[in-house]
Amino acid sequence: MTDILVTAEISGAIGTITIRRPKALNALNAAVATQLLDAVLRLSADKSVRVIMLTGEGDRAFVAGADINEFVGASPADALTLAARIKKVTDALIAAPKPVVAVVNGYALGGGLELALACDIRIAASTARLGLPEIKLGILPGGGGTVRLTKIAGSSVARMMTMTGEPITAERAYALGLVASVHAPEELAKAAAALAESLAALAPFALAQLKSSLNIAVDADTESALQAEIKAFALCYSTADQQEGAKAFLAKRKPIFTGN
Repeated sequence: MTDILVTAEISGAIGTITIRRPKALNALNAAVATQLLDAVLRLSADKSVRVIMLTGEGDRAFVAGADINEFVGASPADALTLAARIKKVTDALIAAPKPVVAVVNGYALGGGLELALACDIRIAASTARLGLPEIKLGILPGGGGTVRLTKIAGSSVARMMTMTGEPITAERAYALGLVASVHAPEELAKAAAALAESLAALAPFALAQLKSSLNIAVDADTESALQAEIKAFALCYSTADQQEGAKAFLAKRKPIFTGN
């Protein structure tokens, strides 16, 4: 029987994915990656889910990196397989047509930080530590860390973090724009729930188009990104939610978005 290392629970419009290897600080291995991909794809396809939250079990780690046991005796071919497996997960997080919130409740190192960087919004406990320590193992990040960290925090920060391999505090990560907010550990779950509820109350189609536009803005040239934004903006006018938003504003009431 396969151990359940990742769970996906739905409460109302919010889906929560939890990596459950607390004794191993929720480290990524092949089984975790496989189950995590399945969970992301299932919640992405579930129309009742408007927001996905990703976290790790316990209060010590979000994901403390890859399971080093899988590195011993590994060949370049094995490393390619490992990197491809993680890329499938990060690709799925980015492609999810709904906001994905990383709730960083502890260590987010190596592959753990790479997972968080693929999420739309990251919030963290004040006790969290974020880093890419692969250089200390004689390797470098292989799950998108060098690319996404550079795009989010800039080349200087990415070089410092990857070349020294030293983690940074949650407060430092906030100052660098790596996380959107920092909370006392005992307040993190409440803050995450409040954020998820606020996102879930918005128009799903507009959020999906917004996420798509933001993703394009990261990689495309300015004109291409502007054209994509215009198309996404126009598509929202095909929905009942757009009309509801406008009418609610004029009536000075809160809109009720149905996803239509």
